[in-house]
Parts: sequence; structure tokens; C-alpha cells
Amino acid sequence: MPQHLGAVTLVVRDYDEARDWYVGKLGFEVVEDSDLGDGKRWLLVAPPGAGQTRLLLAKAASPPQAAAIGNQTGGRVFLFLNTDDFRRDHRLYLARGVRFHEEPRMEAYGTVAVFEDLYGNLWDLLQLSGSDRPA
Repeated sequence: MPQHLGAVTLVVRDYDEARDWYVGKLGFEVVEDSDLGDGKRWLLVAPPGAGQTRLLLAKAASPPQAAAIGNQTGGRVFLFLNTDDFRRDHRLYLARGVRFHEEPRMEAYGTVAVFEDLYGNLWDLLQLSGSDRPA
């Protein structure tokens, strides 16, 4: 049986603000939003057409978890959002107020620009050109 990544956890400050940002700014869809009791939710979002991979928005439940909000990877790019139309998505995200850290740039592997989510985690918006990963 083949494997796949089912979900990647993103520690957030608040379920609703995170859901609203990912849906409103990036156009993600809510895949599931279930009450687990005791203030916990199972909140999965994904870009349209993402297949089986989801982003689990998980509210910080302890001081160490809260300290990781916005710095899940120690300042490195956290996630790579691949697109089939970089210019379309870049323009749309700018219009929606997404903060980019740089102008789009061409690399050997494609077109890329780093942006940040509402907490400061860094993402690559990336349109690949033939290869399946950066060199």
C-alpha cells in the first residue's frame, strides 16, 4: 500500500483566526472542523486540489507550544505551496494582503517567492519548471 502525508501540524494561537486567514488569504478549503471537547478541535484545511495532504491547525495548549507559534522551523521556510500559475496566485495573494519577503525570482527549478503566514512562518510560493524539487 503506498504511503502519503496525511496532515502536517501547524501550531496556532486561535482556531478561528487561523482558519479565517488560510481560507480568506490563501483560498484554502476547510476539509474538516470537528469539536473534540475541552476546547480542542480537529481543524483540517487544504488548498483546492491538494489531494490527500492536509494542514492541521492545532491550537497551542502549553507554553512550549505557544513559543513555537510563528517559528515552527527556526526561521527556515516551513512549507512549499506549489502552484500551476505563479503570477495568478502571487497577484491574488498581494491583493489579499499576504506579506511577501521578496520579489518573485527565477531559479533553475522554477519561479519562487517567500511569504509569511499570519504568525510569521515562512512559506515558498513555487511554480516548478520541469524538476520536482529545488536543487
